[in-house]
Amino acid sequence: PYFVAERSDAAVINAGDGWHAHPTQGLLDAYTLRGALGDLQGKRIVIVGDVLHSRVARSDIHTLVPLGARITLSGPPTLMPLAWRRGQLPACVTYEADLDRALEDADGAIALRLQKERQEGGLLPSLREYSRVWGLTEARVRLMRPNAPVMHPGPMNEGVEIDAAVAHGARSLVERQVTNGVAVRMALLYLLVGTPLDEH
Repeated sequence: PYFVAERSDAAVINAGDGWHAHPTQGLLDAYTLRGALGDLQGKRIVIVGDVLHSRVARSDIHTLVPLGARITLSGPPTLMPLAWRRGQLPACVTYEADLDRALEDADGAIALRLQKERQEGGLLPSLREYSRVWGLTEARVRLMRPNAPVMHPGPMNEGVEIDAAVAHGARSLVERQVTNGVAVRMALLYLLVGTPLDEH
């Protein structure tokens, strides 16, 4: 996106570029969380999974922290950026390898999709082991604050990073994320073409 924007007069929206960033996902996740929690000031959100390869994690951090949220990252050390594992984290971001500890009294959780090739690359012992240690289960979700929401950018590997009962349960905002994703991206397009939103 940067290359195109530097060489064109056209407006460019980054719709996700490799591991780097996915800004519209960050916007829709923030919008969805604000709808569920109200003001995000002081709220602690857990992002669990393959942070190393996740453009969603980076964009959520860049969007949620300026809104006052605190982020706790959790997941296998092999799937965490090396500098972050060593404590060189962005402001308002912490890392807790123990997911149960990370989820205690959290205000919300975002599970990241685990790409199955990570196991083939030797970064994980097995998908079963990943699910056992870092999967969002009903028991783990109960460690969070009452009614704390659960989100996932999709597509989901049910039974790996998130149990089906959690993905489709009362706390899940996954369907709302999909709905809000359309609205947020439409709003961006309207703004870029210079059309006032209140005219529609």
